[in-house]
Amino acid sequence: MSVIVTDTGFTNDNWTDGFQAWDDTNLTRSHREAGYAIDMANTADPENLIPFFTDAAMIRIAFPNSADGRGFTLARHLRLLGYTGRLRAYGHVLADQYAMARRCGFDEIEISTDMATRQPEQQWLDRADWTQHGYLDRLQKTA
Repeated sequence: MSVIVTDTGFTNDNWTDGFQAWDDTNLTRSHREAGYAIDMANTADPENLIPFFTDAAMIRIAFPNSADGRGFTLARHLRLLGYTGRLRAYGHVLADQYAMARRCGFDEIEISTDMATRQPEQQWLDRADWTQHGYLDRLQKTA
């Protein structure tokens, strides 16, 4: 079981259609029915996903551990390439990383119920005002 974290706190997962595993080679035209979701490792090449942007309802990027920030870079790259669909981080994302995840382009975070117990909803909500207090905001105030 998992918990979805958004700017409003914890919620149940409303995605019920499963995920297509992505390894840069295996997602073919036959998978391209509108509304599918792609599961990708944080090591995948985002440019290979461009042909799938219009049909994919969601891309979910793995965070195998909280010290590996490649998923943040991948999310930002997908957004810069033009992906406008739902973007979800899943795995070992910490409440302290929530604001960074949102700034990089993630819409939501999927965590385990164990993680939600260790880092309760209030810890995530304390970081939900992710558009404020970033380093650029601080730099602009000092200039």
